[in-house]
Amino acid sequence: MIQIVTDSAADLPAEIVEKYNITVVPLTVHIDGREYTDGIDISTQEFYKKMAGTKELPKTSQPSAASFIKVFQELESKGELLCINISSKLSGTYQTACLAKKISGVNVAVFDSWAATLGQGLQVIKAALLAEKGMSRENIINTLTEYKKNMTIYILLDNLENIVKGGRLSKFQGSLAKLLNIKVLLTGVEGAVVILDKIHGRKKAFQRIMERMGEKLRGAKDIPTRLFGISHCNNLKDAEMLKSQIIKDFNVKDEQFINNEMGATIATYAGEGGMVISF
Repeated sequence: MIQIVTDSAADLPAEIVEKYNITVVPLTVHIDGREYTDGIDISTQEFYKKMAGTKELPKTSQPSAASFIKVFQELESKGELLCINISSKLSGTYQTACLAKKISGVNVAVFDSWAATLGQGLQVIKAALLAEKGMSRENIINTLTEYKKNMTIYILLDNLENIVKGGRLSKFQGSLAKLLNIKVLLTGVEGAVVILDKIHGRKKAFQRIMERMGEKLRGAKDIPTRLFGISHCNNLKDAEMLKSQIIKDFNVKDEQFINNEMGATIATYAGEGGMVISF
């Protein structure tokens, strides 16, 4: 049986990790002078509270090569390995996993998901399902390559506080955006993140997301077989509301959804209230 490995940026719910026997290698986050292991020694809610209370943006770090080597060696006897990582344009995690493969000599295929949070997580789930069906690792990789090319990712930033903390926006620009109630909608393009729209107001932001999704999904014949992921940073209310609207507008079933909180890695960049929709 092919062993599936990923990193904690995939933001997969614990029950999914257990159900499909997925091994997760955690990233680390540094906040207020302390280092925490994502999802291990700090919960998402604890992290959100600390993030809100700090003046400096938390810093995230990829797993060490030693962490990957340990996992690869532990799983080597159980079958071929497939390691699916956060986009190489967002983190050095993929490169570290490749280095660990080279050093360890373990028969592992390392795959760049071109995504993060549940965009990455959906690919991990798909790989696990295909492995369960007995598909070869090579064919799983070929399938995932097409899957990620056709994946749509929308990122809605509810506030720009973390972008200001990270120096990507001045305090003046951030204050002006807050005053004007500007929401920023981004999208994933071959693993990178680019701005799609700047929208005035929360209601219009949701409308724009639904319009964008309509452009992708109207008339699509494969909707009943698609999985949808919504991850959020302390914003369950809006995530559930968006899910309900997608179900209503596109005739999607509840079981096609995976909703989860963002872990520390992605929440650091999305900020309080941020959401990522992947399908």
